[in-house]
Amino acid sequence: MTTQPFPVSEIVAARRPHRKDAARNYDALLSAAREAFAEHGAEASLEDIARRAGVGIGTLYRNFPTRRHLFESVYADEVNTLCHVAQEVADLEPWEALTAWLDRFAGYMVTKRAVREALNDESEIFAACRDSMYGAGGPLFERAQRAGEARTDMDFVDLLRMVSGITGTVFDDDAQRDRVLAVALDGVRAKR
Repeated sequence: MTTQPFPVSEIVAARRPHRKDAARNYDALLSAAREAFAEHGAEASLEDIARRAGVGIGTLYRNFPTRRHLFESVYADEVNTLCHVAQEVADLEPWEALTAWLDRFAGYMVTKRAVREALNDESEIFAACRDSMYGAGGPLFERAQRAGEARTDMDFVDLLRMVSGITGTVFDDDAQRDRVLAVALDGVRAKR
């Protein structure tokens, strides 16, 4: 898989401050927001996010003037990470690469559920993220299909919908989610 720029990477780079101290605060806010959204959904308190990041509320608003801007930035950062993971695992065996990426995708879905409430499918950020995710994960799936490791009677969108449906369910813990996902992926694996 060749390294290529993804639309979301440009968005993330454009939004991230260049000064080291400002970039450190920005990253801390994204991390804190990700945690808060996973715990409390889209209604997570901005004051709590600032506190978790170890910054004042003014710093949060300097970086993210609106709640929507924060949602978009968290979402874009998560998708950008997914794109990088696809590049990192591309040299693994086809099935191993695909499942490593899907494991990270499953984790991303926790954030997506919370953020999706605040964003609509027509937003520019959402479209760039979708295109980037398909551009990153799609080739991994196609490679697994060509290698005879993954079923050929489905496409990448089918796979993402299946994994999204599974991860959209409430589980007792991450281990249970991982077991259910493994069972579903056994159904994606080509019969040998």
